[in-house]
Amino acid sequence: MKYNFCGNSGLQLPEISLGLWHNFGDVDSFEMATSMILHAFESGITHFDLANNYGPPPGSAETNFGKILAKDLKGHRDELIISSKAGHLMWDGPYGDGGSRKYIMASIDQSLRRTGLEYFDIFYSHRYDPQTPVEETMQALVDIVRQGKALYVGISKYPPEKLIQAYNILKSQHVPCLIYQDKYSMLVREPENEHMDINEKYGVGFIAFSPLAQGVLTNKYLNGIPETSRAHKSHGFLQESEITPEVIKKVKALNDLAGQRGQTLAEMALAWLLHNKHVTSVIVGTSSLNQLKDNLKATDNSHFTGEELALIEMILA
Repeated sequence: MKYNFCGNSGLQLPEISLGLWHNFGDVDSFEMATSMILHAFESGITHFDLANNYGPPPGSAETNFGKILAKDLKGHRDELIISSKAGHLMWDGPYGDGGSRKYIMASIDQSLRRTGLEYFDIFYSHRYDPQTPVEETMQALVDIVRQGKALYVGISKYPPEKLIQAYNILKSQHVPCLIYQDKYSMLVREPENEHMDINEKYGVGFIAFSPLAQGVLTNKYLNGIPETSRAHKSHGFLQESEITPEVIKKVKALNDLAGQRGQTLAEMALAWLLHNKHVTSVIVGTSSLNQLKDNLKATDNSHFTGEELALIEMILA
């Protein structure tokens, strides 16, 4: 596993991080969750990405991770980077969502109790909340660090102008933002427009989530939409309407190129992200041990020729 320095900090993150957004809640197999987390650690993945609302039900991913940490990774706390977040709906009522100081402070205390941790290595504002002043949310993050509840702070899914405002506030309080997290893949490239340049200017690392576009950048949808796939479900973040003939055409062309490189489409899609100098780490979300092992193979070949990169751009155009 290769490790990259995160922005201008002294903290290194593994190229591949494990996300617990899906498949680690109470509705999932605890045994499979345990095997994936332990194999990830044994393979050099030291960074585990959580949030207060991950499950389902909300909070259960943190609780289950805490159980695995206490039983199977006891004594390894100082070898791990554990992150969590607050910003999305977690509980009913006016104080269980958004970016208010009330919600952020209550959330980190709850998350620490669920995981059994004394502190998080990274704690994020999970989203921009237009109802809350950026100053209020950032001050909460600053105070969390000063109280010893987190070592570093991160920001996720902020519009560029609000991101700059947040970075300036944190810098003025001598708690600079460590890392910015956003959705980024071959099919979702918005962070390239402004966010990556802003991060470089402020010395902030970048970590990508949904690097396989919720499974679209795998061989799963090459021949239609399987009944067992995420897109076939009425709920969730990937809908059938997003799997258009145009998208399938691109995916098939990318799959052909991956085959020529001796990779699966998923491996190439991850490798393409790792090739980007702005990317510190890529968060993979896996549902099985075999899927995790396959994703880890992306680190074997993240080199692309100029011709390959040009062909990818032509396919994605």
